[in-house]
Amino acid sequence: MNPTRLLDLFCDIVRIESPSRHEAAMAARCADELRALGFSVRFDDSAVQTESDTGNLIAHLPGTAPGHIVLSAHMDTVRPCAGIEPVVKDGVVRSAGDTILSADDKAGVAAILEGVRSVVEEGAARPDVTVLFTTCEELHLLGSGALAEGELPAGAPCYVLDADGAPGTVVTGAPCHWGLEASFVGRASHAGVVPEEGISAICMAAAAIEAMPLGRIDEATTGNIGVISGGRETNVVPDSCTLAGECRSLYTDRVEAQKAAMTAALEQAAARFGGSVDVTWTKSYDAVLYDEDDPVVQAAARAARAAGLEPRFRHDGGGADANILAARGVRAVTLGVGMTAFHSPDEHISVADLEGTARLVESLVKEGVEV
Repeated sequence: MNPTRLLDLFCDIVRIESPSRHEAAMAARCADELRALGFSVRFDDSAVQTESDTGNLIAHLPGTAPGHIVLSAHMDTVRPCAGIEPVVKDGVVRSAGDTILSADDKAGVAAILEGVRSVVEEGAARPDVTVLFTTCEELHLLGSGALAEGELPAGAPCYVLDADGAPGTVVTGAPCHWGLEASFVGRASHAGVVPEEGISAICMAAAAIEAMPLGRIDEATTGNIGVISGGRETNVVPDSCTLAGECRSLYTDRVEAQKAAMTAALEQAAARFGGSVDVTWTKSYDAVLYDEDDPVVQAAARAARAAGLEPRFRHDGGGADANILAARGVRAVTLGVGMTAFHSPDEHISVADLEGTARLVESLVKEGVEV
């Protein structure tokens, strides 16, 4: 692993503006890097579904020994990401301005490119390597969700480098995600003349939210209402109000109980005020849950130790592309890359963690050789 080359690459690609649905420039750079390493590169037709300006990037490098491994990261970022200028100070990379850094997930991308490059340069035995760089991950995993069945090799371990936590972190559990949309219908009336003739949709929504179990429900389950909108004028009792929220859990029975509790609060509030509510739940992705002795988890732990890292196992509260891939039978697990305060202008990553992640990729590739 070449530390200078890795840092230069990371700083180069964070400067490429690639918000969700606008990943084409980032994809072109990644394709050039992979082709230079001998990969065959293609793009799928997922853009039809995601409305991105590019498809998911899928690349393959034939191995020199038996085995197959998949390495994955995502190319898109949240905003603000225009004009990112990385600054390295005291061994930490930050954004110089009011933007994110986009270590989420360009640290994963850079580590994969440098880690594989190092193995190729070393001439060490390596398995077949498939690289998947996805689009629209930040939009509830749309890119991986649009990946066609059979695009990844059956049975091959898949490592998604896209989590906080020091390199060596293995995310053994990540929750499913259900999105909620609810629309209340009341009755409009003049708020100063005949308020008693109105039915306030906003009051219904407020009562429903107050009655809901929200926040941390238990160690594996959460609920949230994040958006509320309604009303037209201050002198009109509002006859409509919409809200949007979510719930998550590692366990199906618990998330179903949480959905039921939130739905009941919505319906009871509507009935109490004499209005109505339309409730829609949409599943974004399933949970992924591994035992610590699962072979794909233990392979990641062995690779971490070989890279001089300490394996750490944990459950996470957010989803990643591994959620989508695991639901399709791929042995996908998410790994930490050291990103910190992501999705904010305070986002940063230490140079040591960037280097540790690249060493981990080297070890994962070598671990993938079947003996």
